[in-house]
Amino acid sequence: MEFSWTDDQLRFRDAVIAFARAELRDDLIRRDRDATFSRELWVKCAKFGLQGLPFPTEYGGSGQDALTTILAMEALGYACRDNGLIFGLNAQMWSVQMPILRHGTEEQRQRYLPKLGSGEWIGAHGMSEPDSGSDAFALRTVAEPAGDHYVLNGTKTFVSEGPVADMFLVFATTDRTKGVLGITGFLIDRDASGFRVGQPIHKMGLRTSPMCDLIFEDCRVPAANRLGREGHGAKIFNDSMEWERGCIMASYLGTMQRQLEDGVRHAKTRRQFGKPISDNQSVAGKLVQMHLRTEAARLLVYKGAWLKQNNLPATAETAMAKLYLSEALVQSSLDVIQILGGYGYTVEYEAERDLRDAIGGRLYSGTSEIQQNLIARALGI
Repeated sequence: MEFSWTDDQLRFRDAVIAFARAELRDDLIRRDRDATFSRELWVKCAKFGLQGLPFPTEYGGSGQDALTTILAMEALGYACRDNGLIFGLNAQMWSVQMPILRHGTEEQRQRYLPKLGSGEWIGAHGMSEPDSGSDAFALRTVAEPAGDHYVLNGTKTFVSEGPVADMFLVFATTDRTKGVLGITGFLIDRDASGFRVGQPIHKMGLRTSPMCDLIFEDCRVPAANRLGREGHGAKIFNDSMEWERGCIMASYLGTMQRQLEDGVRHAKTRRQFGKPISDNQSVAGKLVQMHLRTEAARLLVYKGAWLKQNNLPATAETAMAKLYLSEALVQSSLDVIQILGGYGYTVEYEAERDLRDAIGGRLYSGTSEIQQNLIARALGI
């Protein structure tokens, strides 16, 4: 594995940082408090090319490889403090756009990918249900064939970007007798008959990424909107989760690097008892551990991306990256707040928001416990 970057990749990273600092610095404290999504910032990211990074040019993307995309998202996490916006971008790219690219028909790719990449449309992913969280395939939402349509009934929950999305990738059971092999994916437009978006779900963190339920009441979906073959939903879902687990955390690498730099800067300038607090071993030790976590996480994420880029199995590696990085970010967020002291507890210093946002990383794309199960399975236990 070769993790050195070309000059072009490094220039692109610097361009992402410059873009985020210049264009994504709005009144985030207020938007976080009010749980407000900014479509304006979403479109700015699309015009810069972020949503289209790993997708072919024939679908409006720029055709970047996985590692270049990872580097760009890491740079975005470093320079943009809106973790909710970044989370939403990643969620669309890996759990909506990537499944359409890898499993959709040519007509589906042409219809959806250019609009999603350009920011004209926002896509959301619906798998979780009120009674199925970690047990992702215990679905009660059903899809019954009806001529050239399917009729969907059921409810999805915890759907990120649901309140603002224009289209949805959802999974439903087409044959209960087949269990996991009876699950099928569907692409649903917001104006589909019998479909409605529920009220927003208020959250602890990632508050600029809106969330809601999706309700299907005799929702008619054309058979042409089925994603892949009947019964291939579990395969599509697992494939998209492998991409998501391996890539969605890349932005957190940038966040951890920023936290480390903020902590070092504060520790060197904050004086107590006549000396910088960085002279205290307890403070220096926290900064060392933050640095160690960041570097270890970076290697795990890069390895997962390298495997995906080379079409190699990566289930265990992406699970390890997701597990380690989500837990590491929570601890580093706690550490930087401790280093900042009372200032870290205030909204104005923006460190407390990183902690609230970080907690979600232990839950979405499979909880930390589910990641441990995936890794254990790879070990044969």
